[in-house]
Amino acid sequence: MRVGERSGARGDGGGIVFRDAAEGDVSALVELVNSAYRGGASRQGWTTEADLLGGQRVDSGQIAEALARPGARVLVAERDGRPAACCEVVGGGDGSAYFGMFAVRPGAQGGGLGGSVLAEAERTAAEEMGCTSMRMTVLRQRADLIAWYERRGYRRTGGTAPFPYGDERFGLPKRDDLVFEELAKELSAPLGG
Repeated sequence: MRVGERSGARGDGGGIVFRDAAEGDVSALVELVNSAYRGGASRQGWTTEADLLGGQRVDSGQIAEALARPGARVLVAERDGRPAACCEVVGGGDGSAYFGMFAVRPGAQGGGLGGSVLAEAERTAAEEMGCTSMRMTVLRQRADLIAWYERRGYRRTGGTAPFPYGDERFGLPKRDDLVFEELAKELSAPLGG
């Protein structure tokens, strides 16, 4: 095990160590997720939603809920012992996994880290959770982000979900037409499956 790796951690060969998040990571993950999507810091990267939503993306209660959610894994990608990216993977009883809370620190975007995190999430869903597909929801207004996922094999399912207007835990909408669009991808069969 390399210095800084924790038990159960996996490396990507490029200086990134993947591990499961723990309770002690809550404040760092709140800062990471919010910095990737909201406020001035988010404008350093291309994943900003600052023109669509103000306020927060997540709070400590939401992160703690994700860590305690049955069938869920919150993955952290660390570089030099500091969280550089994260995501949540939730296994479903129908053989699909849900991918969410995906964030890459703004200064680390555009260098392939996001693709590595997505690949690790897909590996986790297929090999460790036995899932055969991955699904997610993305704001329809995020055409650049949807195109990024499409280049990685995700397809629009036609499913939509309304934005939770009035629930400030998810942000302060700057538009009245926000809607989530579902994307999905078939995953490779688990090893030995």
